[in-house]
Amino acid sequence: MPQIITQIEPNLHTSWKKELAEVITDPKELLLALSIPPEQYEQAFAARKLFPVRVPRPYLSRIEQGNINDPLLKQVMPMADEFVETPGYVTDPLEEHDTAVEGLLHKYKNRVLLIVKAGCAINCRYCFRRHFPYEDNSPNKVRWQQALDYIEQHSEIDEVIFSGGDPLMANDQQLAWFVEKIEQISHIKRLRIHTRLAVVIPSRITQAFCQMLAQSRLNVVLVTHINHANEIDQDVADAVEKLKRAGITLLNQSVLLKEVNDNVEQLVALSNALFDIGILPYYLHTFDAVQGAAHFDTGIEKAQALYEQLLANLSGYLVPKLVKEIAGEPNKTPINLR
Repeated sequence: MPQIITQIEPNLHTSWKKELAEVITDPKELLLALSIPPEQYEQAFAARKLFPVRVPRPYLSRIEQGNINDPLLKQVMPMADEFVETPGYVTDPLEEHDTAVEGLLHKYKNRVLLIVKAGCAINCRYCFRRHFPYEDNSPNKVRWQQALDYIEQHSEIDEVIFSGGDPLMANDQQLAWFVEKIEQISHIKRLRIHTRLAVVIPSRITQAFCQMLAQSRLNVVLVTHINHANEIDQDVADAVEKLKRAGITLLNQSVLLKEVNDNVEQLVALSNALFDIGILPYYLHTFDAVQGAAHFDTGIEKAQALYEQLLANLSGYLVPKLVKEIAGEPNKTPINLR
């Protein structure tokens, strides 16, 4: 049985909201905070018009001062390359813009994905949903109820995935309401939560949130999104420990990104760092061909070569599945070795 957490954390509920309100949205401020002279990069700042800049300060604290090539900074820093129109790259690489009902995607037979919140705490420049029409899928209780009705009418669905944006942008009371509604649908067995907020603002993992999940009849899985070992610090480890004590299954998915994590040493370090804090590597995604982010794409051949090296350098349970998501396919597609 999971351990029920009852102690109260003073001020933690407001802490994460305060950190969320204080995210950096100006690339000049971002570079100044890192002691990097912004003048030579100002031409790239215009890319914020294509996709806004959002960097939480807890995440900023893990970026190396003075290093414009830091792998964490590369994930959030706007680049002039985002203006390049690259053939074969599209605004909707996974063909998600047509939803079953507003805010609900039913791509795979037994599971549905719910857009619980439209926004994210952090805007990753490689995001495959950077062009998603969130304004047409902005969640509220009326739309949530429509999604719940759809789920209840489809008995083949046994798993609900909270996504977004980031579902943990919703407060604990909103999430508790939603979870309770899902628990009332008898054919739902599992709840999966995909979040980056647990990593970029670890204080979001409140005791109330953990207790709610611990008490649920659903089998709860939380999937973090961590691309580099440097994203893990003691605060992240402490947040993960709370989830573990609540009996939550913890998995991680990463995206293979050029000049961020595209060498075997970094990927091995990531798998080891994840497992050290209690998260099992789950997926390593090849790049989704979203327009405006082609400069992050390593290509399939390099992904295959790296994966072969991972197999030779890690215990089998530490090797994430190398996959590609292809629009219209009934499942994620494993990438075969060369």
